[in-house]
Amino acid sequence: MAGLDDDSELLRFSTAGSVDDGKSTLIGRLLYDTKTAFEDQIEAVEDVSRRRGDERVNLALLTDGLRSEREQGITIDVAYRYFATKRRKFIIADTPGHIQYTRNMVTGASTANLSIILVDARHGLVEQSRRHALIASLLRIPHLVFAVNKMDLVGWSEERFRAIEAELTAFTTRLAVPDVAVIPLSALTGANVVERAAEMPWYRGRTILEHLEQVDITTDRNLFDARFPVQWVIRPQSPEHPDYRGYAGQVAGGVLRPGDDVMVLPSGVTTRIARIEQGGVAIDIAVAPMSVTIHLVDNVDVARGDMLCRPSSQPIVAQELDAMVCWMSERPMAASGRYALKHTTRWTRAIVTGLAYRLDVNSGHQDAAASHLALNDLGRITLRTTTPVVYDPYLDNRLTGSFVLVDEATNATVAAGMLLER
Repeated sequence: MAGLDDDSELLRFSTAGSVDDGKSTLIGRLLYDTKTAFEDQIEAVEDVSRRRGDERVNLALLTDGLRSEREQGITIDVAYRYFATKRRKFIIADTPGHIQYTRNMVTGASTANLSIILVDARHGLVEQSRRHALIASLLRIPHLVFAVNKMDLVGWSEERFRAIEAELTAFTTRLAVPDVAVIPLSALTGANVVERAAEMPWYRGRTILEHLEQVDITTDRNLFDARFPVQWVIRPQSPEHPDYRGYAGQVAGGVLRPGDDVMVLPSGVTTRIARIEQGGVAIDIAVAPMSVTIHLVDNVDVARGDMLCRPSSQPIVAQELDAMVCWMSERPMAASGRYALKHTTRWTRAIVTGLAYRLDVNSGHQDAAASHLALNDLGRITLRTTTPVVYDPYLDNRLTGSFVLVDEATNATVAAGMLLER
């Protein structure tokens, strides 16, 4: 990674698409052409490609890590990969496209700044592409890229691309995605992935890598509402520091500085920040997503799971919650189900008090007659918790607006949820 700037940003992005649209090949091409795949990985992929009789090096094998995926030629699990350029660092979540792996896609895309949805130039916008875009919209991923792949198989036709572009533009006007880009490419040949395609002189926009390097993510986080969920209370109890009391955690929103007035929720006690430390060194400012230790002027009662915020900008404190959830368990969710709920750094118990509707992720239809949620279903539910939850609507803050439900009997995560404004 020679030449990587210390100040370069981290961009998390996910990929999705129908089977054979070329997701894994695109990621393999990015790793290969940016020279961020290890030599032994390249050699192994080249060896497997030769033994299989492939005409070209099968770059999809760089990401299709599971043996069952290699045999079937599909992506099942979420494959995470890291690479970097001089301008930015990247974490990729290569997510499965098939409807039966919706939960895997939700998991991989839940922390993404950007989602790349592969569209086969021969087929255009198909049902799975619509579903992936709808899920990206539900997850409030702020940047969406439609990668119109396999342009080599339609003769690099501008007319074909413009027709697909128009269809995608019309479709995305109904989605809550503020930034949408459409890029023609061929992951197989590398055209418009890292290098600009000589075969498409009519396209003057960015390549995939240029877009990833240049997309503005500085405004994606909520920098207005200060949020600090307390992860750990540090009390060394050492003779050198008999009065040391620090509150460690990750800034989930806004900006915090020494001298700021803060409120502790859910108790409502107010105090002031004395100092902020990172790695034991005092700093003047903390912003999301920095991990820091905060010291308060007053010796107030603060525990793990509490949240610090500004008195003038408070989150919601409630025990009655509305949420969209993706059900991840083979055991269906029904009304009156009881679960453990993990939100930021706080655990509480919750009971499902209602199912408003099950969402058809292909059509967007809301089935109000649904009585349960099955594996990979999405739906809107209501919950009641045993202790107050301090949260923001997911639309305002993805960190403080998300949660998981856990089956206490098996300790298995059964649902991922997004809190809504009541």
